[in-house]
Amino acid sequence: QVQLVESGGGFVQAGGSLRLSCAATGRAFINYDMGWFRQAPGKEREFVATLWTGGGSTWYADFVDSVKGRFTVSGDNAKNTVYLQMNSLKVEDTAVYYCAASSRFGRAGARASRYNYWGQGTQVTVSS
Repeated sequence: QVQLVESGGGFVQAGGSLRLSCAATGRAFINYDMGWFRQAPGKEREFVATLWTGGGSTWYADFVDSVKGRFTVSGDNAKNTVYLQMNSLKVEDTAVYYCAASSRFGRAGARASRYNYWGQGTQVTVSS
């Protein structure tokens, strides 16, 4: 069983930065696909980013177009933690951000249904 705990959310002005952390406990996630999703009030949960190693030492990542060039992701296998670095934040980035993990065979990608572990979410509020 894997438990995911997000942290790092908060309030920030437009143009600012935040770094979210997702710590996994229970099992090492080196073989898992990890994902970041967000949900704004009144909207459906939206894919933000995914990262994976496929069991190797190199992390690979993909992003939704709206955050490319502004958000980056990274992983620290020793700490069993992944990060979402958010720069040049916009008001429309305001949402609850969720970390997710997939232990299933095949790339999880942007599909929320492919992830079988979820964190509790952390609020990110960007003010104008």
